[in-house]
Order: sequence, then C-alpha cells, then structure tokens
Amino acid sequence: MSRGVVILFAVACGAAVANVYFSQPLLVTMGHNLDMSPALVGSVVTLTHVGYGLGLFFLVPLGDVTDRRRLVVAQLLLLVVALTVVATAPTAVILLAGMAATGLLAVVTQTLVAFAASLAPPAGRGRVVGLVTSGVVIGILLARTASGLMADLAGWRSVYLASASLTALLALVLSRVLPRHSATPSAALRYGQLLRSTVALFARERLLRLRALFGLLIFAAFSTLWSSVALPLSEAPYFLPHSAIGALGLIGVAGALAASVAGRLNDRGLSRRTTGIALALLTASWLPLAFTRGSLWALFAGVVLLDLAVQAVHVTNQTLIYALHPEAGSRLIGGYMVFYSIGSATGAIAATSLYTVAGWGAVCALGAAFSCLGLALWAFTRRSASAGAPHDKGPYQAHAGRVAQERTFGHPPAAYSHAVKKP
Repeated sequence: MSRGVVILFAVACGAAVANVYFSQPLLVTMGHNLDMSPALVGSVVTLTHVGYGLGLFFLVPLGDVTDRRRLVVAQLLLLVVALTVVATAPTAVILLAGMAATGLLAVVTQTLVAFAASLAPPAGRGRVVGLVTSGVVIGILLARTASGLMADLAGWRSVYLASASLTALLALVLSRVLPRHSATPSAALRYGQLLRSTVALFARERLLRLRALFGLLIFAAFSTLWSSVALPLSEAPYFLPHSAIGALGLIGVAGALAASVAGRLNDRGLSRRTTGIALALLTASWLPLAFTRGSLWALFAGVVLLDLAVQAVHVTNQTLIYALHPEAGSRLIGGYMVFYSIGSATGAIAATSLYTVAGWGAVCALGAAFSCLGLALWAFTRRSASAGAPHDKGPYQAHAGRVAQERTFGHPPAAYSHAVKKP
C-alpha cells in the first residue's frame, strides 16, 4: 500500500468515527434545546454506542463476502441520511433514533480497518493498522474540538449538517479510489452462516476472547471519562464554553502517537509487554483525573495518560486478532469491536448516572475500577496474552488450524493453497 492510500484510509476512518463522539461536548445544550432530563441526555451517547454495537455484528462481517468498496460507499451514503435526521430532529425521540442509526452506520470505520489490513503485507500489518488507527484517534479528538467550536458559533445542529456534507464528499472520493474488488477470498456463505461463523470464531479462539475482554474494559474506562468530563467543566469553578471543553480532546493527541508506535512494537513481537505497560498507565491515569475540580493541569496529565494507554492496547488487540484468520478479517474485527461498543455504552450510562448521584470522585473511582480489572486480567493471563497468534504456531498446529478454518468458513483459506507437509 502506498502511503497516500493509507492516509486516505486514516482520514475516512477518522471522519466516520467522529460521528459517534460529536455529541459528548454538546450534551448539555442538546438537553436544554429539546427539554431532555439528565438521564435521557446520557442515553444519547449510550444509544449511539448500542447502534454501533449492532452494526459491528450485523454489518461489518459483510466485508468478508462482498465487495468492500461497494459496502463502504453504501454505508457512507446511508450515514449521510442518518446525520441529516439528527441535524433536523424536532423532538428527543427523533434525535435518539437518528443517533442510534448514526452509530449503526458509523461502523464503516471497522470495514475500512479490515480492508486496510487485508491490503497490507503481513510483515508490515501492525504499522498499517497503527497508522489507520491513528486516523481514528485523531478523528475522535477533532470530533470534540470541532463540535464544541461549531456549536458555539452556529449551534449544535450545524455540527451534524457539516458532517453529512463531509461524509457525502468522502463517499464520492472513495468510490473512485478504493480497489473495485476485495482482496479477501470469496466465501460461499449465506448471511446466517456468516453471523454464526463469527460466534464460532469466539468459541474456538482463546486469544480473540481474551483480547475482546481487554477491549471491553479499556473502552469502558475511556467512555467513563469522555462521556462525563463535560459535566464538571461546565459547572463551578470553570464554567467552560463548548469550544474549550471540545479543545480538551487535543490534549490527548498522544493517543494517536501511541497507536502508531504500538503497531510497530507488535510487528517486533512485543505485544504482551506493550499491553501490560499500557494497562498500568491506564490505571495510574485516574489519580490525576481525580483532582480535576482543583487543577486543570491534573486533568491534562490524566487525559494524556488515558488516551495513550487505551490506543496502545487497542492497536495491539486488532493486529493480533486479524492475524489469526486474515480471510475472516471483517468478522474478527467486527466481533472484537462489539465488546468495544458494550464497554463504551456501559461506561457512558454508568458515568453520567453516577455523576448525578455521587459526583466526580465517584466517576473517577468507576474508571479506576475498570482499569484495575484490565490490569488484573493481564497479570492473570500474561503468559498467554500474546500467545496463539499464527506466527507462534508450528507446522502441525498450523495444519490443524487450517482444517478447522475449512469447517468453520466453508472453504480452505486461499493463503494456504500449497501442499501441507508432515513435520
């Protein structure tokens, strides 16, 4: 893959995933504008992630059996419609429906990640996934900054109108630039078989289950912070405007750097160590975050640590699980990201509800609990945290894996068309 194509993938991923996060600095304004209660305001974020989770399971796997270029363009065009509904919503019910649809279709991000991984050479896959994920991180960060700034200038609805226009432009560009045929082998599976094979992957692959649990916990911690941090910052003693709250996301730009570096470390076989260090940093980040009401500098330090740690684990997870069965890349990435969505939705609803009842200290305790669980899981399973990847398998195990793949997917993997010799 040329660097220009990788950058295009990164830009498209960032623009698509930004739609999931635009609302976070805008929750208070949305609530006031549509007469929503605090609990209903929190459900804006939760329903977006619920929609995202459904899309991961029901839409992303289609990338293994259809032309990914057509799938990407179709999802982007439907996303334009969903964003327009959000921008023009006259009631809370229509807004929530539009946000759920936006989350459902924003999973085009993961279709693009799997597409990029399929086009990358195996030896450099971690680097490519890291660069594309850097685009995702930057999209998340710019989402908060752009939405806060635009809301102050032209109202919160302008954010979604602008995003609809950008998404339509990207659909046009990608329809002309992306390869016309998927690089993955064509699988002769009906839709029901496709979904069942995703479940079968989780039943058979311990590494996938373990990395999915890591994903759930780190994004529960991530969402705990970002779905609720606007609440204390909009109150005394700060009373910050939307633009200032949104700009806080730029402090976490270190996360984009971590995404790229983590991919390279994984290519060097350091995934287990990278995961452990990142989870330790994630746990430590909640100490400065607990002092947010007394010091913005403490908040900044905590945000840097948290974003860096989350993205390092996330890139390592995606690189490892894709390598298990490249011909099922969309199902692997989509299935893994279902756990991301569950974690994000859990963190969002728990944090906003807990803040109303017990304040910012309780929110930080919740985030620290998610982080500690992740670190404890790594410590308990550290001997197998990176084991099971294809490069760790010997000839006999690889042959057995290919037989299992043929039974699961209905065809032998194209990557192993050569004769298998007995060891």
